[in-house]
Amino acid sequence: MSHETLAIIWFVLIAVLWCGYFVLEGFDFGVGILLPFLGKNEAERRTIVSTLGPVWDGNEVWLLTAGGATFAAFSLWYATLFSGFYLALLLILVALIIRGVAFEFRSKRGTATSPTWRRNWDIAIFIGSFLPALLWGVAFANIVAGVPLELQNGNSEFTGNLFTLLNPYALLGGLVTLGLFTTHGAVFLALKTDGEIRTRANAMAGKVGIITAVLAVLFGVWTQLAHSNNALASAVVLALVVIAWVAALAANRMGREGWAFIASAATMVFVVVFLFLCLYPDVMPSSTNADATLTVQNAANSAYTLTIMTWVAVILTPIVLVYQAWTYWIFRKRLSPSQIPNPDEGSLDLPHEVDAKASA
Repeated sequence: MSHETLAIIWFVLIAVLWCGYFVLEGFDFGVGILLPFLGKNEAERRTIVSTLGPVWDGNEVWLLTAGGATFAAFSLWYATLFSGFYLALLLILVALIIRGVAFEFRSKRGTATSPTWRRNWDIAIFIGSFLPALLWGVAFANIVAGVPLELQNGNSEFTGNLFTLLNPYALLGGLVTLGLFTTHGAVFLALKTDGEIRTRANAMAGKVGIITAVLAVLFGVWTQLAHSNNALASAVVLALVVIAWVAALAANRMGREGWAFIASAATMVFVVVFLFLCLYPDVMPSSTNADATLTVQNAANSAYTLTIMTWVAVILTPIVLVYQAWTYWIFRKRLSPSQIPNPDEGSLDLPHEVDAKASA
């Protein structure tokens, strides 16, 4: 297999990894953002957090894999991206760490002994979910639009700063991913919970989803007209984004949570495909010097490296997918506050633990 073909294959595989991340970690972020608004008491907040108990850390593996694949397949892209977007990515990393710590530590004290303990960690979960949901959109919008890159010693170097990345187009992209993930999380909660939480999540998904639709159309049209390298193909995928999102909102309105979640997940996939189609054949376009633009071909590693990685991916990827699918199947039941007998005590409940406590 030629080097050019292998480079394209790995560009596609990295896009697939980001699709998985947006679908799975997207609802994680949404649930964390909605925690202070949908949980009216400790039992409801415990229920909301417990919907993520078996899956939240596994979902983050998709990010690690996407980053690792980028490093192994496109080292120049990885180096330029992580050096230029250093502060933005650091903020995301810190937020993810805070969020993970909050999931584990909120249960270390009960509300009776320390009323503010869990409230503070819930705020940390909100912040740790809100910032990545916003900043991932900012980052991807900047990648698609291009950033100031100049050739220095033969390498493409970012010449801007953090405020360069906070331009109107990128901020709109951030608001779009924030809205998409929040709606996706609300749909997930409506699917995974029962009672008042389910009703509130359903209503929240409808409200946020409509606002997100308006922002997404503005961002999509802007991207299509100003930044797409494959106008026809990206226009088709943009239409699929709209169709999937309308289907998600319609299914949510009819109370068909399963179909709403499928359509919402499909929207996440189409959004990533749209962004990568607009980007190809570039991986890191320069807005100031075309010669500094990184492409799929000039940023790819050697054919030998890509060949070994391809065989590893062929062998290991199906195993990972089967395991994660099994995890979601095992923990597929709905949760409700009535299943948690002592909400002021205890830890991050897994669904099977909730069932055991309820039957005790």
